[in-house]
Amino acid sequence: MVRMPKVDPAVMRLAIRTGVRPVLSARMPLRFQRPLIAAASLISARPGGITRRDITLADRSAEQASHTTSDSRTMVLYLHGGGYTLGSPSTHRPIAAYLARSARATVTTLDYRLAPEHPYPAALEDAVAAYGALLADGVPPGRIVLAGDSAGGGLVLATALRLRSSSAPMPAALVLISPWVDLSLSDLNDTRDPMLTAPWLRECARRYIADGTLADELDPLHADLAGLPPTLIHVGSDEILLNDAQRLAARAKGAGVDVTLTVLDGLWHVVHLHSGLLRAATQAIDDIGEFVRHHTGSETGHPAGAE
Repeated sequence: MVRMPKVDPAVMRLAIRTGVRPVLSARMPLRFQRPLIAAASLISARPGGITRRDITLADRSAEQASHTTSDSRTMVLYLHGGGYTLGSPSTHRPIAAYLARSARATVTTLDYRLAPEHPYPAALEDAVAAYGALLADGVPPGRIVLAGDSAGGGLVLATALRLRSSSAPMPAALVLISPWVDLSLSDLNDTRDPMLTAPWLRECARRYIADGTLADELDPLHADLAGLPPTLIHVGSDEILLNDAQRLAARAKGAGVDVTLTVLDGLWHVVHLHSGLLRAATQAIDDIGEFVRHHTGSETGHPAGAE
């Protein structure tokens, strides 16, 4: 992980548009996309005081990050983004590290199975099993938060719906960062996003939905959301999935869910990946950390905003 100075948002936006967006092309084979995105993730920052270790959770590998102030009783189960086709715990280490610090929690990033090798419901089954494994290890559900970005945000919502339908204990809260919750792509904000394009999302959806059928777990935006835990949604004002997040917040509120929608002005898809490089990204993670602490009762340690 490379330690970097603070970056001007305009410079970062240009770097993403010229360096990341071409990689996330519907025309580029996954065998090239996956290593290129992994390499791009090395240009990142992390806070001091972080301990990282590899674990196995429900027969899947995972990576845990904790800070010197982390409360070992508080767990964030993190589901990474990548269109269900790429990404890993290593690509999302900046989010995990800064979230561990700000939430004063242990953040476990699951290496769930990816499409097209493992289409739906493989990723969902892995997430549900990982949550169950945390419960079996003695972590109280009231001290667990499910969090994820992009496709991982959609996977968090699908996991919560699966848990509700099985009458399993619900987590304390949900955190959805730039969530992709409408795989039909019916209402994209495809104008100013420097990272994602509609053709790439369509290709990801095709790979993930093996038989082309949108069940509720694949289409959580249109599912019955009643009974879900308190939910925080972060989305950039300039990103392709802005409308997804706004519609989800409206539907959740209508279903009686305690939901908070935060629109990050002038920012893009999962800007949180640039925590430590962009002040606004670090502040966004600190906001999530406060939400996690509030809903898990973990309110000890130093102020989250400290560098």
